[in-house]
Amino acid sequence: MNPRAIDTSQRPFVLIWEMTQACELACKHCRADAKRRRHPEELSTDEARALLDDAREFGEGQLVVLSGGDPLARNDVTDLVAYGTDAGLKVTLTPSGTESLTVERIEALADGGLRRLALSLDGATAAAHDEFRKEAGSFEQTVAAARAARSAGLPLQINTTVCAETVDELPAVADLVADLDAVLWSVFFLVPVGRGRVLDPVSPERAERVMKWLREVAADAPFGVKTTEAPMYRRVAIERGRADDAARAPSSDGIGRRTGVTAGDGFAFVSHTGEVYPSGFLPESAGNVRTDHVVDVYRNAPLFESLRNPDALRGKCGACSYRRVCGGSRSRAYAYTGDPLASDPLCPHVPDGYDGPRPERTFARRESSSGG
Repeated sequence: MNPRAIDTSQRPFVLIWEMTQACELACKHCRADAKRRRHPEELSTDEARALLDDAREFGEGQLVVLSGGDPLARNDVTDLVAYGTDAGLKVTLTPSGTESLTVERIEALADGGLRRLALSLDGATAAAHDEFRKEAGSFEQTVAAARAARSAGLPLQINTTVCAETVDELPAVADLVADLDAVLWSVFFLVPVGRGRVLDPVSPERAERVMKWLREVAADAPFGVKTTEAPMYRRVAIERGRADDAARAPSSDGIGRRTGVTAGDGFAFVSHTGEVYPSGFLPESAGNVRTDHVVDVYRNAPLFESLRNPDALRGKCGACSYRRVCGGSRSRAYAYTGDPLASDPLCPHVPDGYDGPRPERTFARRESSSGG
């Protein structure tokens, strides 16, 4: 599947299913505000199989990410990985770094056909990561799981959150990503939802510096680099004359994904109770898989259709010449304004000739002056 040939009005690059919101961790940024116990109205195993069957109708090789909370809080994960794989889906998993992620479980997931294991590291040391994840031992368990994944032949992805608390860790985390032989580093720029509402984001100017630095990392690193909720990374790359390199890593990462995917446009999310959102960070339901077909919701729901129309964007994003290759984070716009078509307040770029209103935010004061 060539990601550049996908018509995102017909299918997403990635469909995420939040299997559960249960998790043993209490991470500071958690979108789901995860709890220790599973919700009684989660999709059942049979309903999960039906969802995977429906996802096949998007087309051959549809990418499905099993997420959470911690998907390993359910005992049917391995079976569902195998079921989705047998159905022709590309199935990946984003478990939490806990002691439940054993070598035996990783090997069983690999045997079931899992295409990639994605783990989160928000610091390059146990002290930094465990403080952010609010669980002693999480760093060691995550690193051990990463090495077990590679031993099992599973491609490894590392996810990292960017906020005022973690931004100075990025250069050291990049070194660790290389050391762990990961194929992709997914750098997520904070959207203030769930527990993440209490965290300080980086300022637009700092975000721009980080993206320029990431562009340089992507040019030389042995792994790919993609951003999440920061599609302006493509604008940064274009302005620096390196657009080909910026697109190279995500579109050749083996599971058909590219930088620039935004909520509702190449991206869809099914909650633990079956609600269909443009993104887990944009929790506005357009239907429920218990009563609606996920393919129909993605293709025809007015909310999704509006998010795929760059000319519907308002404010600075609507006036921007990069709106068709960037478009801003619709999730962040929604989190700050309640309007998913408003301007993304993380982007400092001002379009030529634009003199309209600019999004306002309150930013952290504790950022350092380092470029990373």
